[in-house]
Amino acid sequence: MAKKAKGNRIQVIMECTEHKASGMPGTSRYITTKNRKNTTERLELKKYNPILKRVTVHKEIK
Repeated sequence: MAKKAKGNRIQVIMECTEHKASGMPGTSRYITTKNRKNTTERLELKKYNPILKRVTVHKEIK
């Protein structure tokens, strides 16, 4: 039987929006956590993209 989740913290996957739009092969993704109760909308953070070699906007995906 599955355990009940402890607290409101969940894991989310962040994906680069600029890399996705450019059509280049590969993806830049990060895994992070967020508090579901305090942050109900999707996260949007600036993270380093090693393929494009610069800091870009990463948005939360499902």
